Amino acid sequence: MKAQDLRQCLALAAPVMLAYISIGIPCGVMEAQIGLTPLMAFLFSATYYSGAGQFMVSGMWLSGVPVASIFLSVSLVTSRQLLYSAAFAPYVGRERRRKALAFAALVTDETFGVNLDRFSSRTGWDLAHAQTVNVVCMLSWAVANCLGAALGTVLDLPTDVMSFGMTAIFICLLVGQLTDAVTGCAAAVAAVTVALCKALGLDGPAIFIGALAGVAWGVIMGEVRTR
Repeated sequence: MKAQDLRQCLALAAPVMLAYISIGIPCGVMEAQIGLTPLMAFLFSATYYSGAGQFMVSGMWLSGVPVASIFLSVSLVTSRQLLYSAAFAPYVGRERRRKALAFAALVTDETFGVNLDRFSSRTGWDLAHAQTVNVVCMLSWAVANCLGAALGTVLDLPTDVMSFGMTAIFICLLVGQLTDAVTGCAAAVAAVTVALCKALGLDGPAIFIGALAGVAWGVIMGEVRTR
């Protein structure tokens, strides 16, 4: 990759990387509380690359939740990644399966928004650019978790407050996508569905069900408007 292309990728990834550092440190602190060393926290973050999932693992473990329940809950929350893979299929479908699989394995909520915007804008964005964004963001997350695990036994950080940074990232990404009535209604349907699920006690699959409802509503509205 040319130096100019690398700079472009880093510029686009920089906001996500900075946010990951602020979120990854408290996540690493929580991982230290369940017994992970800095190296283990780095490897955990690089292999199971999910901020929400890692916070869940640590929090549920500290609460004494059985391993099977942790596994099922985290699996439900991270199942939304299947939707991301489907959204990228038109752009990476012609690539080799190994490259496409490696790319899909490193997609997160934040890099999904960055890469999908670039792919859809048809500005010469390809799999190499997209994967570079994924990799540098993953490394920033893993390093931040490693640092947090190292500081976990030294500093008493307010993890409840700092973990709100993850929610703040989602809000910023959402606001950037509210460009028309279709996306606005889809976001509203998703939010209402999640709230209803939680009110009914369906905390685990709430996000997944809400995402499906929002996507379905957006597709329906889009079809209606094109007719």
